[in-house]
Amino acid sequence: MVSKVGKKAFTNYPQQPHGGELVDQVVTGKEREELLERAKGLPTIMVDLEAVITLEMIATGVLSPNKGFMTEADYNSVLASGRLTNGLVWPAPLSFAPIGNRNKEIVASLKIGDEVTLANENKEPIAILQIEDIFKYDKEHRALSLFGTTDRDHPGVDSIYRRMGDVSLGGPIKLLQRVDWGPFEKLRLEPKDTWHTFYEEKKFRSVGGFITGANPLHRGHEYIHKNALEVLDGLLIQPLVEMAKREYTRHEFRMLSYRSVLDTYYPQDRSILAPLRVTYVFAGPRETVLHALIMKNYGCTHALIGRDHAGIGDYYDKYASHSIFDEFKPEELGIEVRLYHEVFYCTRCDSPATEQSCPHDSQYRINISGTGIREMLRHGIMPPKEIVRPESARIAMQGIQPKGLDAEGRAISPVGKTIKSMFPFYLERTRLGGRKRHTPLSVEELTNLDLEAANLDVRTNADRIYRDVFEEYSSVGDINRDLQPEWIADARESLRVQQEMVIQDLEEKVAQAPAAASDEFLYQDKEEAQRELDVAKKILEDIPKVITEERFQERVWNVLPYERYLGSDEPKE
Repeated sequence: MVSKVGKKAFTNYPQQPHGGELVDQVVTGKEREELLERAKGLPTIMVDLEAVITLEMIATGVLSPNKGFMTEADYNSVLASGRLTNGLVWPAPLSFAPIGNRNKEIVASLKIGDEVTLANENKEPIAILQIEDIFKYDKEHRALSLFGTTDRDHPGVDSIYRRMGDVSLGGPIKLLQRVDWGPFEKLRLEPKDTWHTFYEEKKFRSVGGFITGANPLHRGHEYIHKNALEVLDGLLIQPLVEMAKREYTRHEFRMLSYRSVLDTYYPQDRSILAPLRVTYVFAGPRETVLHALIMKNYGCTHALIGRDHAGIGDYYDKYASHSIFDEFKPEELGIEVRLYHEVFYCTRCDSPATEQSCPHDSQYRINISGTGIREMLRHGIMPPKEIVRPESARIAMQGIQPKGLDAEGRAISPVGKTIKSMFPFYLERTRLGGRKRHTPLSVEELTNLDLEAANLDVRTNADRIYRDVFEEYSSVGDINRDLQPEWIADARESLRVQQEMVIQDLEEKVAQAPAAASDEFLYQDKEEAQRELDVAKKILEDIPKVITEERFQERVWNVLPYERYLGSDEPKE
């Protein structure tokens, strides 16, 4: 896209690549022609798309300072301490352990110092690997060290046993050809491109990086982005566009939903959108650290990390992606990490907020759950505008897979789970901000009708709560009474006149009432009549008073003649 950034240029930038050098293992020109020819005569290992993506990440500097796959020493050091043998922070091993019978035969024939061609599914040479190490490893040890579990239901653990062989090859690679990114090619930015854009073209001194997973852009994301844009020069948003689960929103539609929101609500010259093609490690907290280093290699000075960044189900603590950074010194990471608590929409505050900034409880909250949003889209429901911009939801709904429900009315996620994740008030209260239910609803008993009801309630009332509060305050606070509707004042005046009439009539009734009633159903004794009168007077007290313009005049006074406030000290003639 643009010319490469020279090594000397980094000294002038506010950021440095991880390890001090932006790796470039992409061969071009005559060298490429020679290596392509040499690749034909080398042993060949077939690799899948995930390996191809990893090769490209290494070669273009996304995973700097790594120039290839790790040797056994670095591999073990990373698993044990989250650092390379030279002490540099690196949280996840870069391993190449081919599977398949033919590949195993090739691996068995190799020795240190050999070269091997890595070819794609079309048998086209993608890269050449120079072998510096060949070693066996313990899959169970890898899973426990990297993921904290050996449970095969964990997608990262499953990937070890499903996608990795028993022998790993270590050494540097040379990339012979880049992969075409299809619909994302026009948006593709490599690290050399972003460094040039940030610091040569735009002259930024600070950039926040934000890597986001498989869900469309929502207001929780936007809250983090806008917060960062208040203090940073630029923002790099990188939605992941590979290796997502098949029930997610398709990548091209997610990118389009991002583009539509950025075009409408973000500063164009400071917000940069680029797809990020990475392989999912599914490493939870460790993957969060990896993403921070990837942002650093793209030139970002700050990493913006949400509450559940790279979270995997219930395998990790709610804020494990935050606490992991306690294990590293800021100077080791070389990028300022900004941690954000879970964002929700508070209808009482009438704004996105977190527990750090909002005092109101769950009866006023609409949670911003990416999974819940995705399931609402699958149900064919546009989420409330308070949690997803309609520009994002409308496009994302077109790309959801599978669409709709199955023959029994079920979606991928149980509807009760979706309601609880998005609208927690609904299980405890009759409506948003309403009274508590006598018996709370259980997740299991909720149906699609409940999802519709909760959504319609939020659509109708989410922005009404604060509006109603404001109207109450303004009815008392507006000294300029022209701002208050006349029909409100007329209604209040009618209420008072009518209640005063009730009181007058009851006063007459009390005066006439006997000490004991002859018919307890038809007539009241004096004590009961007095009770009715007392209640009627309290009702009159509770009716808002009509505040006329004349009554507000006593609130407006000035100590000095008005001319003095306009700056004139001349006495009036």
